[in-house]
Amino acid sequence: MTDFDAMYRLESDPWRLRTEWYERRKLDLLMACLPRQRYGQALDLGCGEGEAVRRLASRCDRVYAVDGSDAAVARCRQWIEQSGSTHVSAHALQLPWQWPAGTLDSTDLIVVSELAYYLDDRDLDVFVGQCLRCLAPGGDWVMCHYTEDFHDRRQATSRVHSRVDALSGFGRIVMHEDARFRLDVWRKPGGAE
Repeated sequence: MTDFDAMYRLESDPWRLRTEWYERRKLDLLMACLPRQRYGQALDLGCGEGEAVRRLASRCDRVYAVDGSDAAVARCRQWIEQSGSTHVSAHALQLPWQWPAGTLDSTDLIVVSELAYYLDDRDLDVFVGQCLRCLAPGGDWVMCHYTEDFHDRRQATSRVHSRVDALSGFGRIVMHEDARFRLDVWRKPGGAE
């Protein structure tokens, strides 16, 4: 498995999220596909240095940013401090076995981007279960993943997204399939529209 901490220590933007057109376009599409203008509480799982967090901060009352890389979370925290975004917090946790406190049954938006394909079958089951417990009725769940093969991938993107498709009562409200990535948004049943 890739040593993400080492990657973040060696480069300031290892995924080229701020410079590569593909990455900037993907984030723009993700934000445009969010069905609501405003959310109460969001959970960004696999936040990296916080590129999506910066955008979510302007549309959410509370944002929990989570990544397994201490180095990435440190950079995200640096942005939080510099921007004065007191409603945003960043957590270095090993998903799915560690989870941010205060998110159960109260999260209106979950964003999972470029993360779930790293999980094996067992971890993916736990991860999906944790997301289900966090997402409030009527909440939106976004997943965006690269579709091409690479050496660290443990799950095909189609398989990861199919796990959420199979959840009882969940309705997919957005689907975008590109040559290189897939983006889906589902809504949990219940809650106000």
